[in-house]
Amino acid sequence: MIKMRPSKLSLVSVILFVLLFSQCVLSQLRVGFYKDTCRVVEFIVKEEVVKAIVKDRGLAAALMRMHFHDCFVRGCDASILLNSTPSSTAEKDSFANNPSLRGYEVIDNAKARLEVVCKGVVSCADIIAFAARDSIEMAGGLGYDVPAGRRDGRTSLASEIIGNLPPPTFNVDQLTQMFANKGFTQEEMVTLSGGHTLGRSHCSSFSDRLYNFSGTLKQDASLDPTYAAKLKQQCPQGSTDPNMVVPMTSTPSIADAGYYIDILANRGLFTSDHTLLTSPATANQVAENAKNPIQWKVKFATAMVKMGQLDVLTGSEGEIRANCRVINS
Repeated sequence: MIKMRPSKLSLVSVILFVLLFSQCVLSQLRVGFYKDTCRVVEFIVKEEVVKAIVKDRGLAAALMRMHFHDCFVRGCDASILLNSTPSSTAEKDSFANNPSLRGYEVIDNAKARLEVVCKGVVSCADIIAFAARDSIEMAGGLGYDVPAGRRDGRTSLASEIIGNLPPPTFNVDQLTQMFANKGFTQEEMVTLSGGHTLGRSHCSSFSDRLYNFSGTLKQDASLDPTYAAKLKQQCPQGSTDPNMVVPMTSTPSIADAGYYIDILANRGLFTSDHTLLTSPATANQVAENAKNPIQWKVKFATAMVKMGQLDVLTGSEGEIRANCRVINS
């Protein structure tokens, strides 16, 4: 029989506890969570997502982005859906989400239908997770099983956006650190950045690259000149139109590897996109994803499942909101 010194035994015990605890947390979210309580949940959510995207293809990007913005602030607890109150500004009204984030009505519609057939059973946080998956699939990405069982949070603070959501000005080291803080590797950061293959951006998110890069009053020299000229036509200097938007990539409605191809051609829209070329490791990952789009889709689906488990509320934590926009009274 092998005898272990107390210090080693203690270390092994701690490691085993952490592993068992981690498995316990993850096991509280499971595929098929609603099979005995609301079997139609994923069908209803998907119907609402499909209806919405057929009318507005841009909602695929919006619903995927909603899941990301929800999970990175306070965890995947549907705090992104809560309305502001007279005493507190909610996440949805922060500079990072208003007016750019949309698609709330899709979640509302799914929730209203679910409350009729499964009253008080399905969380708003799970609806967001299902809707994001369905949106990615509708846009041509890979579908994946969504572990469910999240509960809804009761707090939403715009002040918590800073330090939790990466701004479009971040460099590769800042992105790597922020994603590491959430438990992601640098490769997973590059993989999830590929979500920018879908959607559009307001001009204000990148106009400094066109007219005042790093306070120089000049254009970012790393931008492809032809691409920069096109952006300047779409986003005139001095424009105050808050609704002026441009496509994130050349295929903004398709979940493909176009994002990485554009970056390699110096057509990454944000500083945080182009910066992936400034590190040998991330530049190699960009090239690999551009070359192997199917492999990227698989990695992206895997990373989305992992992201959907960030700091979730389960069991008796939080609540199941009756209305996704307000906490239960």
